[in-house]
Amino acid sequence: MKAWRVDELGEPRDVLALVEVADPEPVAGQLVVKVLASPANFPDVLMCRGLYQVRPDLPFTPGVELCGEVVALGEGVTTFAVGDRVIGGPVLPYGGFGELAVMDAATTFPAPPELDDAQASSLYIGYQTGWFGLHRRAGLQEGETLLVHAAAGGVGSAAVQLGKAAGARVIGVVGGPEKAEVARELGADVTIDRREQDFVEVVKAETGGRGADVVYDPVGGDTYARSTKCIAFEGRILVVGFAGGEIQSAALNHALVKNYSIVGLHWGLYNRYDPTAVADCHRDLTRLAAAGAVRPLVSERLALGDVARGVQRLADGTTVGRVVVQP
Repeated sequence: MKAWRVDELGEPRDVLALVEVADPEPVAGQLVVKVLASPANFPDVLMCRGLYQVRPDLPFTPGVELCGEVVALGEGVTTFAVGDRVIGGPVLPYGGFGELAVMDAATTFPAPPELDDAQASSLYIGYQTGWFGLHRRAGLQEGETLLVHAAAGGVGSAAVQLGKAAGARVIGVVGGPEKAEVARELGADVTIDRREQDFVEVVKAETGGRGADVVYDPVGGDTYARSTKCIAFEGRILVVGFAGGEIQSAALNHALVKNYSIVGLHWGLYNRYDPTAVADCHRDLTRLAAAGAVRPLVSERLALGDVARGVQRLADGTTVGRVVVQP
């Protein structure tokens, strides 16, 4: 089969190579799937650079989530059949940026029929992260104000839709007028172009000085630091990631004085500690997709040969929504 492989670490455009590799075989509890669609995610960028918390042995094929068609079953797999359309995370080194991938049956789910392959492939990491962050970690309530950073990106766009589905008032922060329009189309009640406006001042003005009840921050660095200046009394700042490249330190005295919470979210740990909750989340996301309340924003659909370019564009911060590879 053809697959993109990383043999050395560096920038995606420099280290990703399209090569012929042997077809994978499933072991007990695994599936082999024909990849129908696989979105680029920031963890793919970080793994190419060797900076992600998961560091697969070289060589490996990135692509941390996918929609696929089951073509082979490992011993003991009874929950799926050949021909089923599924979504989930692949088992590295056989990631989604190839013609075939390997998946653990225990962390694989039926693809929602209301979503096409590209949309379904994007419903796993970003939307599960948003669901666990907003509902389980931050306890977002109807009528509260949710501030979403990078609101036109893959992770942020999911948070905007999930926030609206929960009945929150959503303020989206983006970089540039094109991304502001995307955030509005996603349902954001207020959009802020951080290049032209100070989001701290806009949030204060929009909330009568109270601030945001929940801040969804996949950026980190100065974005986090400035968010502490517009967080409400008993607000919650969700630390989702550090796409901005800087891991900030939290001033705990400030959290004490302003009476807000700093809430960490590592969604992947739920697969280890509470897999039942992950399955429950998938069922709720499937329900929301069926109702039309959530629909992943797929901005580009790339052929297999365009993977390196697409992942590098994500690394450079020039993408909107999800860039999805469809082999």
